[in-house]
Amino acid sequence: MIGALYGTDMFGGSLAPKASGVVAKRFGFPPFTVFDARSGDWQGRKRAWLSTGIRSEVGRGRDLLRSGDGVQRVDGRPSGQVAAGEYDGGNIFSGIATSVFDPVLCEILCRWFCPPGGQVVDPFAGGSVRGLVSGALGLSYWGCDLRQEQVDANNDQADSIPVDARPQWICGDSMEKLVDAPSADFIFSCPPYGNLEVYSDDPADLSNMEWHAFVAAYKRIVLRSVARLKDDRFACFVVGDFRDKKGFYRDFVSTTIRAFEECGARLYNEAILVQPAGTAILRVSKQFDAGRKLAKIHQNVLVFCKGDPRKASAACKGAA
Repeated sequence: MIGALYGTDMFGGSLAPKASGVVAKRFGFPPFTVFDARSGDWQGRKRAWLSTGIRSEVGRGRDLLRSGDGVQRVDGRPSGQVAAGEYDGGNIFSGIATSVFDPVLCEILCRWFCPPGGQVVDPFAGGSVRGLVSGALGLSYWGCDLRQEQVDANNDQADSIPVDARPQWICGDSMEKLVDAPSADFIFSCPPYGNLEVYSDDPADLSNMEWHAFVAAYKRIVLRSVARLKDDRFACFVVGDFRDKKGFYRDFVSTTIRAFEECGARLYNEAILVQPAGTAILRVSKQFDAGRKLAKIHQNVLVFCKGDPRKASAACKGAA
């Protein structure tokens, strides 16, 4: 499937644009501590992935970030009238403000930190992106989500998008389901950012919990995830600090680091994903004038290692 992202020429060669720079040519994108999702190379790769039919927002409510009311697009239409997948200033607009995991980020993290043909375990599966991209890379994928509607939507997409390894999504509370998860070569997820997006009214849904309860449940799920991770392997969570109801930041990044390190997986890499401004351009004036709040257009990519990072790295190169 990977070779078909850009199509092929008359000789069967890929029409993918060549990576710019010696380091990028070797690794796909430069393995620096800043990932620039605004770049032309990144956006081109993202469009290619989305052209396969991946729609991670399907199965979730629209406007989960509750930013649709009164938000106007540059062309003057209310955000609720914009079709999913429409381009917004170079960014993919998912149909109001519902977060969508970046398939390019998924691709490079799986390539860099999971052994070839390895097993990915995702305790907060959400939409289809991580499963479908993992499968397209020939990786086995096991993901857990609380909502049957989301699992069904993901399976519907998997039925229509051919990948080398069919992803598996399980419906249920990952607190309970992880005990039956396969032994993992790579733990890879993007957990709910507290109650920033509320996905359901299920009391087991972390997005419904008060902060203290959220942290306690979150740490238990991290513990169970790391227990499924093989020795000498990597784990990656994509997270970001977010504001409470009074506008102060919850220290979610540090909470995640502590959760992993308390159960034996140490922080090994940290990177910043810089995202296109998109609709933040439309919100920033109001929120900055009213409360001096900066518009957040980045996330934190945290990579942990359980065991020996040299052995984990060798495994990712197929040398273990």
